[in-house]
Amino acid sequence: MHEKSTPPQVSIIIPTYNRAELIGRSIKSVLQQSYQDFEIIVIDDGSNDNSGEVISSFNDERIIYLRRAERGGVAKARNEGIIRARGSFIAFQDSDDEWLPEKLEKQIKIFEQATPKLGVVYSNMWKIDKDGKKEQKFAPRIMPEDRIVYKDALRHRLMNIGIVSALINRACFEKVGIFDEKLLRYVDLELLMRVSKYYYFYHLSEPLVKYYITNNSISSDRNALISAEKVILDKYYQDIKKDRKLLSKRLYWIGTLLCQEGQMLQGRKYILQAIKKSPINIKFILVFFVSFAGNKNYRRIITIKNLIICRIEKFNK
Repeated sequence: MHEKSTPPQVSIIIPTYNRAELIGRSIKSVLQQSYQDFEIIVIDDGSNDNSGEVISSFNDERIIYLRRAERGGVAKARNEGIIRARGSFIAFQDSDDEWLPEKLEKQIKIFEQATPKLGVVYSNMWKIDKDGKKEQKFAPRIMPEDRIVYKDALRHRLMNIGIVSALINRACFEKVGIFDEKLLRYVDLELLMRVSKYYYFYHLSEPLVKYYITNNSISSDRNALISAEKVILDKYYQDIKKDRKLLSKRLYWIGTLLCQEGQMLQGRKYILQAIKKSPINIKFILVFFVSFAGNKNYRRIITIKNLIICRIEKFNK
């Protein structure tokens, strides 16, 4: 496997770690694309299974296999791929997901017809659970005419954009940098937030990726979520603080997460800061006093509150 002398139009970066049973399927879905001007950079993030043998079994000069001796995480692996990439556009695939055959072709066509300010073309995805049940995962609809959406991005409007569905103009990375390796959660979201400050987004409303739910997800790790929320608040504080309501919501959210983890004193400090920014918010005040009931009672009361809110919302629909 070696590099072509002529740079490809698209660089596809696939980090993998101990996914030998799935990485072949992922690579095959890329090789079967109707658009073929690409290179595939597979970053083996310290696997100790036979992933290398599976990857090497593909007899295609466009595949570049890079192996890291020690695991560094998905952000570091992707960043290594970005640094190595030669394409004008960069896409990310996961070792356990699949692309539909026309994904790249449809995205490249959008870029060819678009303004230079277009930075990201992304799509909906098929979410497939552990039992094989298939459900369409809808991404937020953002189009170039919607303007620069940075202020909305600060409110997590970009939350449900799957990075594996996105094709990103290389200029975006040259402008805003690469993935933040300090983050364990919101790695994709935080990058897209930075991109949204300077570039347009384009939503393809059809699913072009099969996204598989696996046991490797860290989505249930609340401590990683708290850490990520703190990093983002600190990193974007100067912009977030311009909107007192948004700042108060961010502080409140971190506070409630801390309380749910039993860190009541720290949680109350954040909730109290939120109240100072929004002193007439009754919910913030009530939750602040509930936090004195102790972790177990706090979690029970918050669960009941969320169930009531959920039922009210369903009734109003």
